Amino acid sequence: MDKQATKTPTHVGRFLIVVLLALALVFLNLRHIKFAQFSISGAKSVWIRYPAPKNHSTLQQEVKMPKTEWIHKLMQYGYQTHSFTLEERTEGTVLMKMIEWPKIPDTSVPFRKSSDPLHTCFIVLNPEKTFHVGDQLQVMLRMFDFDGNPKQYGGDYLQARIHTPDVKAGSAGTVIDNQNGFYYINFTLSWPGKVQVSVSLVHPSEGVKVLKRLREERPDRIYMQSTFKAGAISKTTVCSLFLTPTKPLCNFTDLRTGEPWFCYKPENLPCSTRINHAGGGRLTDILIGEERLFIQSKVNVKMPILPCAMGYIIVEPSPQPSKIIFNHSVQVFFCLGIRRFDLGNREKTGPLCAFDVQNNIMLEYFAHGPPIYFVPFSSRHVFYISNKLNEIEGGKNTVITICICAHFCIFPVEVYIRRLQHIRRSVLQLLSRNPDTVVVIKTVNVRALIQDVILNYSDWYSFQLDLVLRRMFAGINVAFVDAWAMTIAHYLPHNLHPQQIIIKNEIDVFLSHVCPSNKW
Repeated sequence: MDKQATKTPTHVGRFLIVVLLALALVFLNLRHIKFAQFSISGAKSVWIRYPAPKNHSTLQQEVKMPKTEWIHKLMQYGYQTHSFTLEERTEGTVLMKMIEWPKIPDTSVPFRKSSDPLHTCFIVLNPEKTFHVGDQLQVMLRMFDFDGNPKQYGGDYLQARIHTPDVKAGSAGTVIDNQNGFYYINFTLSWPGKVQVSVSLVHPSEGVKVLKRLREERPDRIYMQSTFKAGAISKTTVCSLFLTPTKPLCNFTDLRTGEPWFCYKPENLPCSTRINHAGGGRLTDILIGEERLFIQSKVNVKMPILPCAMGYIIVEPSPQPSKIIFNHSVQVFFCLGIRRFDLGNREKTGPLCAFDVQNNIMLEYFAHGPPIYFVPFSSRHVFYISNKLNEIEGGKNTVITICICAHFCIFPVEVYIRRLQHIRRSVLQLLSRNPDTVVVIKTVNVRALIQDVILNYSDWYSFQLDLVLRRMFAGINVAFVDAWAMTIAHYLPHNLHPQQIIIKNEIDVFLSHVCPSNKW
């Protein structure tokens, strides 16, 4: 979309688009139109269905643990407890309880007794049934260890999909953990033909235990940095949410949101001389004992689980017509057509800008505030999403797209919850002053888990944050681009930066929320 596009009709109207790496703001003329309703293969929720938020009294009844536990951890990172409302305090506790992972035996589990994808297989339930489009399909598996013995506890992280390679169709499954070694996986059948089932063990339960420990105990395993410069003097120091106060700190806490951020103070330079923000590095040798055995590529990380017998079914057509999404290039050009305006900034970090002068379309892109692990970019371009939202008037010409998840994988979940609370508050205020504003949230996508990124950016980390994101915005008038399910369902290999065809699918879904449906 940043390349020169074909001329669009003049009656399309005005568009202003502002994008943050975590926040994409799109201002569009939506006068006298209806939003397209759509369905897409792979758009179903993965693992669980996300319930609507409960009211405050119900939340209080649900909580069985101290309501200050998650806030206590945030206070250690520099958050101020007085800034939390009573509802936010309770909500944080409920969310932490919601993502609590099934526990495995407290004692150390030998590697041979851990989950082995090669000794495990799945079966299709009721394979003799005549399936039709719209029906539910269920498969079952029991996890075995490397000695060929069935496991008696759950906690394995699985991903599953159904797919038909001939027509390049796919859909993600919902996994149910019985916490006794048995797992059930549910699928909705959305197209006819020969439908294959694929299941993979992303992490054994013992590997998840390692990842959980690292997230809670070693948020320093990835660190960022900033350069300070005055005249000919230039020094770079480590920055993070939490720094051991072994030397003086520069406090860069955001004054409006209260989101803390710190850097070690450079010698002989004041904190005011900071000129940039950048990724720093990662720590090694952070595993203890045999932990590395439970996180091995090509052994027990994203390994396929084969079917015990037949791994496919035949699906008959349904007489009910299926709905389509916005998916034609002519429609894209008819809806949007913009040219990039070079501001001289890096593509990833921005800010970036694009225009369609004839139709008054404008797009702006900004990277979200820390933690963000990028090449160096100006500290003047460090923005917090909620602050940007508060600066937007909103209205029927405005579409805002938010994507925030991946860079929070390295920190405890409490930090992500608090960031989303600030963002949601600003979204609600925006919708209150201008209910016609369209807000679209893009979820994170799955990625290839090569050995050097597993410990910091595993899909399990992203999955937990994805659960929180959906729950936080449930019941609010926002739309979702479900990149998580779309990338699990796709036939292409998982990738941090998905290939163009997946990006096109995401844009098609996004435009289905933005552009007129009565013209196609």
